[in-house]
Amino acid sequence: MLKERLETVLGAEITQSRALPVGFGLEGLEITLNDGRHLAVKASRSPGKAHPSNGLWAAPLEIEGYMLGELRRLSDFPVPEVHHCDADLLVMDFIETDGGSITEAVERDAAETIAALHSVRGERFGYPKDTLIGPLPQRNAESDRWIPFFAEHRLMAMARMAHEDGPLSAADLARLERLAERLDAFLVEPEHPSLLHGDLWTGNVLVKGNQIAGFVDPAISFGHPEIELAFTTMFGTFGGAFFDAYEAISPLEPGFHELRKDLYNLYPTLVHVRLFGRGYLGGVDSTLRRIGF
Repeated sequence: MLKERLETVLGAEITQSRALPVGFGLEGLEITLNDGRHLAVKASRSPGKAHPSNGLWAAPLEIEGYMLGELRRLSDFPVPEVHHCDADLLVMDFIETDGGSITEAVERDAAETIAALHSVRGERFGYPKDTLIGPLPQRNAESDRWIPFFAEHRLMAMARMAHEDGPLSAADLARLERLAERLDAFLVEPEHPSLLHGDLWTGNVLVKGNQIAGFVDPAISFGHPEIELAFTTMFGTFGGAFFDAYEAISPLEPGFHELRKDLYNLYPTLVHVRLFGRGYLGGVDSTLRRIGF
């Protein structure tokens, strides 16, 4: 039983417990212990079995724990402290929220926090260890140049996955291959690799009052901040107040809002094609058509 296992690994008795919504075939709990700790739990429901909605095996939770630990080690970015992690169990601090929405004040606070994260420099693009985006593998073969790294290990790696295990057609895969060969004409190399959370959409942004309470579910790597900033626009997580505050700290080169953000959002769109199916193919097609592919 999960309760008994938790009490064993945490060395304390659970006094309160309630279900916590989590995705991809995982069981989530919010628990309080008799030593006062207030924790969030993710556990694999059926280790070794594929999730029925997308055919994916449960991703090892130890990788998520590793990513949270790395963000805490390398930065002051507000993510939960990990109390225990292994392949099928992750226990971390529960982040208190008040259910508030992302207001302009929250956006400005988020901009300062994310700009500080992006100021953490890496030696190379990628990461010393492969990570995850959601339940999908995210390859991090380290590179001295950003554009080739993005082309091969983000855009084309996910495109191949969406084709081999999802609904992306061979014709669309070929269109993406042609784009990948010409990305130097559209993207710019950053001054240095920046530490990225990697999965900044609304569900991973926790709010309390008019401030950020924390961030969860990272997909870390060292990369160009623009790929992170683009993702915040994909589902309308942040808007003008965020970008005004971020660019006051770290200005963006011309062309990001007009074109590059849409090119970078091909990556998370392909993630959604792989996970959730044909409904996201239109986003891939419209971006490719816009730039002539």
